[in-house]
Amino acid sequence: MKLLSEVDGRQFAPATRASVGRGASCCAREVPLWVKVFYTAFLGVLIPVYWGYYGPANFLWFSDIALLVTLPALWLESRFLASTQAVSVALLESLWVVDFLVRLVAGVQLIGLSAYMFEPERSLLLRGLSLFHLAMPALLLWLVWRLGYDRRAWLAQTALALIVLPVCYFFTDPADNINWVFGPGEGRQDWMAPGLYLALLMAFFPLGVYLPTHLVLRRLFRGRGTNERKE
Repeated sequence: MKLLSEVDGRQFAPATRASVGRGASCCAREVPLWVKVFYTAFLGVLIPVYWGYYGPANFLWFSDIALLVTLPALWLESRFLASTQAVSVALLESLWVVDFLVRLVAGVQLIGLSAYMFEPERSLLLRGLSLFHLAMPALLLWLVWRLGYDRRAWLAQTALALIVLPVCYFFTDPADNINWVFGPGEGRQDWMAPGLYLALLMAFFPLGVYLPTHLVLRRLFRGRGTNERKE
């Protein structure tokens, strides 16, 4: 029982100076209450609006999963949850930000990740709520900086992706192409067997997106939080 309580404390309890010597970083501090309250209120508006317009399947997008998982990461001050979502979306959300800002300022579409933000048929409320993509990379990196990076994040996020991608493929509308399981971009690919494409995508996310992000985060935030006990 003592061992279990120590494990639970390391994974989910807020990291404070009092936890120094039990594996938490001495530099980690509590997340300000106003950040938690503001984020909770924002989700309280976004979730019903998105649910009504896009439907529940939309929350299978990795960016939306990150949006939801970040809520308990904030309140629990969990470096594990924050780290998994930083691994999941920091790179792709950063590309979204660049794509959006270049289109906004220069009128040039780079890769089309944010193209829907310029579709007039979508309401200003809907597009305004979607601006969360601008803040997600900075918020998650800030959380990892405050709480420390958990090196289990890559494996955990990989396991989640290997569940989410087949679910998107078998149980969602191909027209929505959630997480691009039917083809890159908005279209459905036809240059290889759909099952082969899905298998390659299931390898691409862990190796082409998550692993490089994991290596960068592990290097940047080395020493700011650890899973290992200090004996």
